[in-house]
Amino acid sequence: MSSQERSLRVEAVVLHHSEWGEADRLLTLFTRELGRVRAVAKGVRKARSRKAGHLEPFTRSSLQLAQGRDLFIITQAEAVETYSTLKDDLVSLGYASYIVELLTRFTYEEGENRALYRLLVNSLNRLNRGDDPVVTTHYYEIRLLDLVGFRPQLFTCAQCEKEIQPEDQFFSANQGGALCPQCGNHTPGARPIRMQALKYLRHYQRSSYQDVLRSHFDSDTQAEIEIFMQYYLTHILERGLNSPAFIHRMKQEQSKQNSP
Repeated sequence: MSSQERSLRVEAVVLHHSEWGEADRLLTLFTRELGRVRAVAKGVRKARSRKAGHLEPFTRSSLQLAQGRDLFIITQAEAVETYSTLKDDLVSLGYASYIVELLTRFTYEEGENRALYRLLVNSLNRLNRGDDPVVTTHYYEIRLLDLVGFRPQLFTCAQCEKEIQPEDQFFSANQGGALCPQCGNHTPGARPIRMQALKYLRHYQRSSYQDVLRSHFDSDTQAEIEIFMQYYLTHILERGLNSPAFIHRMKQEQSKQNSP
């Protein structure tokens, strides 16, 4: 194997890391060129390490990777974007954690996926500049589901295929989408969903991010969308997610601090 084949330059977002040996860290990266990979940063826990600040979670960096026996080894690292504004706010950090957790749950070390990488980077950029985190994360959820093959069926009944009418409907995670009232009433586990919530889910699915960002919905609709997204995601993943509880706690703390 040539030296060029054993060493390559990538752009990556650090998803998370853990201690490895006495002074190293094992990092999970989502790279533009290779998709999700694991890599070792040698000596990064030492006080004099020059790479440490470039390899923190939620940092986008330019990396030089060397192919080791089992894992990549990071030989050079230079931060491209540290998302410092995002990291200074615990609620925003919670939403970033949620974005990363979803990506981690839905992906494996399976090769390049530039569309997913762009979605990840764009979503972190949006949180960092202060866009509405609820809109940003719901848009991310819907686009992620598209890219990993779990796009919910929202415009026609997932069972009888008839076009969804402008009235309250049902939603079945097992069926993979909305159900008309006739099918929903006879489908075990199907949940009622108001047309207003379904309308906004469809808006997220078919519209650009800028169009979605301009939309406004009341708190009840927002709560209903949140419930149904967690219901659908938990069904697909066959287990719950950790980040929503953290976001809820951070919002409560923020509310207490802002109250007179």
